Amino acid sequence: MEQYRVETIDPKKIKNRVFTVPVPGSKSVTNRALLLAVLAQGKSLLTGVLFSDDSRYFMECVKELGFELSADERAGTVSVYGNPQKIPKQGTSIYVGSAGTAARFLTAFLCLSGGEYFLDASEQMKKRPMEPLLRSLRELGAEITCTGEEGHFPFRVRSNGAAKQEISVNIDDSSQFLSALLISCCLSGDDFTIHVQGSHGMSYIDLTTRMMEEFGVHALCRREGGRLSYFVTGGQSYRGREYAVEPDISAACYFYAMAMLLGVRITVKGVKRDTMQGDIAFLQVLEQMGGTLQETKNGIALTGPADGKLRGVEADMHAFSDQALTLAALAPFAGQPTTITGIGHIRGQECNRIAAICTELGKLGVFCEELPDGVRIDPAHSDIHGGTVHTYEDHRVAMSFALIGLRVPGIVIDNPSCCRKTFEHYFDLFGAVCREMKQ
Repeated sequence: MEQYRVETIDPKKIKNRVFTVPVPGSKSVTNRALLLAVLAQGKSLLTGVLFSDDSRYFMECVKELGFELSADERAGTVSVYGNPQKIPKQGTSIYVGSAGTAARFLTAFLCLSGGEYFLDASEQMKKRPMEPLLRSLRELGAEITCTGEEGHFPFRVRSNGAAKQEISVNIDDSSQFLSALLISCCLSGDDFTIHVQGSHGMSYIDLTTRMMEEFGVHALCRREGGRLSYFVTGGQSYRGREYAVEPDISAACYFYAMAMLLGVRITVKGVKRDTMQGDIAFLQVLEQMGGTLQETKNGIALTGPADGKLRGVEADMHAFSDQALTLAALAPFAGQPTTITGIGHIRGQECNRIAAICTELGKLGVFCEELPDGVRIDPAHSDIHGGTVHTYEDHRVAMSFALIGLRVPGIVIDNPSCCRKTFEHYFDLFGAVCREMKQ
């Protein structure tokens, strides 16, 4: 199996150094923009697009459905000719791979558009939850027949569009279920109300509604008697436009974490405080751990503590749980324990990420205790050492745990190519930054 051996860096030799790092476009913004462009009338030109396994699967599905889409990976652009009235190729089959966003968004889109389709996915995606979304779509009148395990891929959908204009959805497992319904509900043509059960990942819902509005459809958020609902007025439609995809904040966070571990200053190009992406909240956690933030014309810069000593924190990461693994990789280098809560749902992501944190840190000599909704990491009872990190085909395990090797000799990442899912050149960039630091 392919492996990546991380080279350690002596923080004393690069003290006070300054580095600038570029990261690709946002996965979350790219995939939302792709579907919004499909639903928009006319041509959309997307710039700064992320090209990864997930986005390529999304694009291939769009083309399989008969929409005109052309991509220029070198330029980072995608052109889409949308048609909200009718899916060009009726009755086709699509394969979403391991792309959770494509899986959830396209399922809702096809059911609300009407027609009959077959949807398949990778073995990894077949294990991930779909049942809450399928339940809501069935309530809207869609016939969904799972040909494997009930509530999971693969399945056949048959629909005449929305048979009602009011629905509930549970998002405890994934906020993507709500985003999927929000983006496509304007296809009903009438006023549409979605009642929300759960509160997972609401920063991603804010991202969804902001992008919907930028393409021409407004969703109103209401909270009455403790119940959260979204209301979309009938008659609204998306309009094709030119749209610039933001840099990926999730990707940027790995390099900000690098700055924390090495006590240097790293600027990630194009990252701004007013980003739509919820993972920007992770920078506040890094400040609590001893980092210093500065907004520059090139992007936010973060400087790690000069003495290399991080502070342990208690962090509820419910709203930005993709960075739980990143914080877990930093926690062994803190002077106090770190407790991460609000992340029980990550057991159902690309892998059981809580189990992965505890297992892989434990193999490296770090004391890690599993909690009902998170983990507790105690450096005082740890004796961290090198070892091989199993990545579980999960890109975030690979990217996060590589950070440990910057300070600990002998860290090897198994199957680094799993990063193709969202950041295929991560280890190329990671290695290039390390080489620059050693010059």
